[in-house]
Amino acid sequence: MMKRQIIHIDREKCSGCGLCAEACHEGAIGMVDGKAELLRDDYCDGMGDCLPACPAGAITFEEREAAAYDKNAADEHKTRKITGMLHNADNDKPLPCGCPGTNVKMFNRNTDSDNSCCTAPAPVSGTGDESQLRQWPVQIKLAPVNAPYFNNAYLLIAADCTAYAYGNFHKDFIKGSVTLIGCPKLDAVDYTEKLTAILSGNSIKSLTVVRMEVPCCGGIEHAAVTALKNSGKFIPWQVVTISTDGNILEV
Repeated sequence: MMKRQIIHIDREKCSGCGLCAEACHEGAIGMVDGKAELLRDDYCDGMGDCLPACPAGAITFEEREAAAYDKNAADEHKTRKITGMLHNADNDKPLPCGCPGTNVKMFNRNTDSDNSCCTAPAPVSGTGDESQLRQWPVQIKLAPVNAPYFNNAYLLIAADCTAYAYGNFHKDFIKGSVTLIGCPKLDAVDYTEKLTAILSGNSIKSLTVVRMEVPCCGGIEHAAVTALKNSGKFIPWQVVTISTDGNILEV
């Protein structure tokens, strides 16, 4: 232990946007119960790259007794984190047609059946308002990096609240798209690396990000836009913001 400069995160001020975790090159910050948290003292180099990324001013420097910065430990932590996200599981195993909750499925909205083990027929609701969802799973954390539905896909990345706030979400956004959803405030994970892998490794035709107007929703927009830049791909993209009363604010 030694007395040194290290970051301090005020949980009361933290909005849970996750931008500090994305900005931390050492992987020292994680999202725990919807709030940013310094995972281990020896992961933090004390340089403060996270400070300007925090819109709530919840991060400051303090000088206290702390373990010395350990670059090797930080690098190993980052490697485990990226590997776990790319394989979608703590046991580092890919997710094919296995666990029912993570089974890769494609829903053909034009035909009633398909012979593939990972393809299911679209359900018929009989209500006139049929689901437009084309694949499963939809959670960013559960979706595999490489799946057949990503081939030539129009990718929709949406904050999960948007579908509840905006009444015509299926018709106006999900229809014709491959959909991935997440909540940067509640998911204790940085989406950037996984989205980068998806955009880099697949022939995505376009990217649409749909977010809520609340500040913490900025995390999903930042992750998607950063992933697009990191992928080196030049594809059309747009960000759509939904108000809390269910209206489109900007396109």
